[in-house]
Amino acid sequence: MKRYMNPPKDSWFKLAQRPTLNLDNLKQKIESILSDIKVKGDEALHSYSQLFDKAELNEFLVSQEEIKKACKEVSYNLKTAIQQAAKNIKAFHSSQLRPENKTMVTEGIQCWRKSVAIQKVGLYIPGGSAPLFSTILMLGIPAKLVGCDEIIICTPPNKNGLVDASILFTAKFLGITKIYKIGGAQAIAAMSYGTESIPAVNKIFGPGNQYVTLAKQLVQQQGTAIDMPAGPSEVLIVADETGVPEFIAADLLSQAEHGPDSQVILVSNDLTILNQSLKEINKQLEVLPRKAIATKALSNSKAILFDNIHDCISFSNTYAPEHLIIASKNAQNLEDSIVNAGSVFIGNYSCEAAGDYASGTNHTLPTNGYAKQYSGVSTDSFVKKITFQHIDKKGLHSIGETIEIMATAEGLIGHKNAVTLRLKK
Repeated sequence: MKRYMNPPKDSWFKLAQRPTLNLDNLKQKIESILSDIKVKGDEALHSYSQLFDKAELNEFLVSQEEIKKACKEVSYNLKTAIQQAAKNIKAFHSSQLRPENKTMVTEGIQCWRKSVAIQKVGLYIPGGSAPLFSTILMLGIPAKLVGCDEIIICTPPNKNGLVDASILFTAKFLGITKIYKIGGAQAIAAMSYGTESIPAVNKIFGPGNQYVTLAKQLVQQQGTAIDMPAGPSEVLIVADETGVPEFIAADLLSQAEHGPDSQVILVSNDLTILNQSLKEINKQLEVLPRKAIATKALSNSKAILFDNIHDCISFSNTYAPEHLIIASKNAQNLEDSIVNAGSVFIGNYSCEAAGDYASGTNHTLPTNGYAKQYSGVSTDSFVKKITFQHIDKKGLHSIGETIEIMATAEGLIGHKNAVTLRLKK
């Protein structure tokens, strides 16, 4: 990790930049994939499966036999862990389902809002070197709670054309059985346009690499809604003199092991804590199975010393991290100062891994600074809000003249007449 000592504020924006892969002509490549699938459908999907996943597939839909076999392969301990995590995630997300009251804005005029589930949603679940079955819980549970009519999953297979057993078990556990063996930008295209095998959806959810993220952004421009631009994972830790270097290092490495394009940031007002945390990173890195991946991510990461804890928080707000950990015994005193973050972990025992799996909050979060304007996934992500109003004669009389005056001022006489005719009745 690169070290910075008391960087001036005019350098913060540059320090907050994320690493990027060499993406020359990436947009053209993704647009080509999208166009191929839009025109050729399944034929193009088969070609890309062979090219990217090295898989020869007869069918994209996972069969019931495959699901049954996978459920038998998952250990009892993992099944139990998934069930406990699901219970906590469901409890937290259920608390978000609150009825909205009707409001009598003035006598004779009543307004209200109703949440209506998005009918068709597609969940993208990364497979690769780390099959993220936990993401199915994070997306499938709120989708089920709000009552989405159709939920499909797209996830890449291995070279043998099989989907990871834990992914299939988790989907089956939630009652999601439409699972398709397709990943990458081609999966995003299939869910957006629809093919002979894969139905088009109204909204696409799920994290992915920069290729998947760009594909999501491009199909959004063409009319398919997405949850957010969720790219490579990241964490920022604010640590004071009461932080625990061993814990800090473990949390930084837990994100660094996600991928070579991940980034981790440590900011502190205590040089001893910063130095001890970096030593711990080197120590723990040596025994990490994904050492090579984490090492690459660490080369793009930063450790920054500031004079005071308030500058640490201010820099964090500039960075707008996906995950923010306040490694301090006094963390709750800083809570109100946080304005930009996807999910916040308060105190030395609130490890980021808890939010990834089992504490109950959602781990599908805005990255790359998008926490300045996006929220993480919630039940609200799976619904649209429809407003209603009921106006009786007395209500229209009370606001009729106001509407007529405003409509006339805007030169929209048709709008005025819609009121005037009713008032005359």
